[in-house]
Amino acid sequence: MVGLERTDLTAPDGTRLRRWGRVPTDASEAVLFVHGATYAGRAAFDPTGFSWLDAVARAGRAAYAVDIRGYGDSERPPALEAPAAESEPVVRASTAAGDVAAALESIVADFDAVHLVGYSWGTIIAGLLLADRGADVASLVQYAPVYRPPSAHRERFSPGEPPTAYRRVSKAQARDRWAEQRPGDAVPDDAFEAFWEALVGSDQRVEDGEILAPNGTLVDLQAAIDAPPYDAAAITVPALVLRGSLDTASTRSDAMGLYDALGGEDRTYAEISGGTHFLQLEPRRGALFETVRGFHDRVGSA
Repeated sequence: MVGLERTDLTAPDGTRLRRWGRVPTDASEAVLFVHGATYAGRAAFDPTGFSWLDAVARAGRAAYAVDIRGYGDSERPPALEAPAAESEPVVRASTAAGDVAAALESIVADFDAVHLVGYSWGTIIAGLLLADRGADVASLVQYAPVYRPPSAHRERFSPGEPPTAYRRVSKAQARDRWAEQRPGDAVPDDAFEAFWEALVGSDQRVEDGEILAPNGTLVDLQAAIDAPPYDAAAITVPALVLRGSLDTASTRSDAMGLYDALGGEDRTYAEISGGTHFLQLEPRRGALFETVRGFHDRVGSA
């Protein structure tokens, strides 16, 4: 296993951000991962024994994940330190895009190419980073994307009534959310325990073994039902859109809509059978890793 690096960065407004990395010797390319709406970078991409970062590093590329403010070991906005009802939802994708831009800036000079991988809500952040901020990356992977979700998801993405600054998630709730997508098939215990250990071992944990997640994400996801969160046609870098076939958060119609809307000529759509929204931690994760690695091999050598 390639060793894990922990680096603190500073966002343009002074917020402290945590960047995780597994960097092999003499890597000439890097991959930057952007997490989703509830779980931070290390839990999503680097649980012990289930590390996508390590798989990337062992294949020869540097692998990084950033904790957006309010997640993992990055600094919390003040609203997340007060009772949830005292503030409106915080940490919107537009702010998170600035955090990811800071992480990108911290590594881009060290490599010939940097590939961006968005996951779930992180695909909105990645889309904004490219379409609105003109970030210079070699390629884009939109994994388990949310672009124009169905109207039936409006309640699923509710930030509360009235909306609150954040929500709390217990271990049981996290497991149930995963299990809902695996009909007749149990959640893999070893993967779930590794994932939860990485999560509660971070500063995202609050009392009673729960974790805290900002609700600005849910506002973004609800808004996407009514209008695309970014102009996908403005994204012209090589792109891969992919999802697990059992994923109920990222639907096939939504992912295909994003694929069709992208502006570049070099774009690919893929599905991994039997995978849910947590495919990177499931038995078929190897197929996910290989699909993304093959895409990076192709466009990196172009």
